Amino acid sequence: MPEFQTRFLLRRPNLPLAEAWALLDGPEPAIDDLIEIPLLGNVSAGLPIEACADAATIRVPSCMIRRNTYALRVRGDSMIDCNIFDGDVIIIERQESAENGETAVVMINDQEVTLKKLYIDRAGVRLQPANERMAPIFLRNSDIQVLGLVMGVVRQEELAA
Repeated sequence: MPEFQTRFLLRRPNLPLAEAWALLDGPEPAIDDLIEIPLLGNVSAGLPIEACADAATIRVPSCMIRRNTYALRVRGDSMIDCNIFDGDVIIIERQESAENGETAVVMINDQEVTLKKLYIDRAGVRLQPANERMAPIFLRNSDIQVLGLVMGVVRQEELAA
């Protein structure tokens, strides 16, 4: 059975997401420094998927916790240019709005959720993948609801034998 190392990436403020990740250095955080937060299910980094709540939890370093923090597991590869990969767990700060260009978890038509960069203009909303092989999704402002912004990543990496 392969062994895995857990890596914690914290978002640094005021940088584009592709450059914003800081690895929390040193040995894995002490057990008493880890705080349990809800892992509410999956979010699509690709085509939107139906929103399904889960009741799991995940332990993350206390420095990754803000108010109203939760986690989602990423499914898909539309955000690879922001260093968010299939299987990563993203740490989300619950917010109802986002600035242009922010990477957000968005609910579409009260049914589906997706992880994309959000752009708002007169014509509506563009949900932009961070993968040049994938097309953006164009919607009306009334079709979406921002659920939160990405603040961190938890990644399991297989250790070399």
